[in-house]
Amino acid sequence: MTSRKSLTLIGNYALLIVLGLLFALPFLYTLYTSVLHLEDVNKWAGISKWTFANYRLFFTNDAYNVPKWLVNTIVITALVILGNFIINPMVGFALAKLDFPGKNLIYWIVVASMMVPYHMILIPVYVNVAHLGWLNSVLGLTVPFLYQCLYIFMLRQFFMSIPNEFIEAARIDGLTKMGAFWRIVFPLAKSSLITMSILAFSGTWNSYLIPSTFTSDPAKYVLVVGLNSVKDQFFENTPLIMSGVVLTTLPILIFFFIFQKQYIEGISSSGVKG
Repeated sequence: MTSRKSLTLIGNYALLIVLGLLFALPFLYTLYTSVLHLEDVNKWAGISKWTFANYRLFFTNDAYNVPKWLVNTIVITALVILGNFIINPMVGFALAKLDFPGKNLIYWIVVASMMVPYHMILIPVYVNVAHLGWLNSVLGLTVPFLYQCLYIFMLRQFFMSIPNEFIEAARIDGLTKMGAFWRIVFPLAKSSLITMSILAFSGTWNSYLIPSTFTSDPAKYVLVVGLNSVKDQFFENTPLIMSGVVLTTLPILIFFFIFQKQYIEGISSSGVKG
């Protein structure tokens, strides 16, 4: 029986490894192609033929300001994550544990908002951002996105699973409702918060529609928009294009692998109680 279980376990791991490699193959091909010379594309080239000239070209050529675009992307992504890290938990906690007039109405508005494609409200958001004078600015790319209804719902579901006795005990010890939230409830949501951060990071870092709509100044571009603006110049230079893809993809993979354990825990503990 033990031998059969061992064989089953080995078979499961082997299957997972094969599937993992299949899913990773496109990125591995992209990474491999990005370090090749143009004449070596679609050929097997040894390590001695690999080069990082494509990456150096991106960061040293004045025709495209990749360092500036990269800094813009980092700043905007960091601000969006920070805003979501503060606002979404507070709203989720209020909808889960506080009693106030209109609570259920607000909750259902949040749920309904999750069903509306962002393309449908893009024009009203653009008009408001333009009226505020936030086009081609960090404010225009961050303030409208400092909260997300999906993450509010996810965190609200998690907070619903926390016993009210925890909060009542904190109140007896002299904490206010806000104090109980920040000192007791907020730390318990670590896994859900990391899950939210990973989703917000990937969504903001790779966002193209919003930055390309709200910015027209090349100096204000984020990395995805900037690289897309110059791709036509290098359409036939596959290694250079692939190096741009790696620049936009690798940070997300690194961020995910660092927090993958908490991400899985957050997914499994959220959205199971309503």
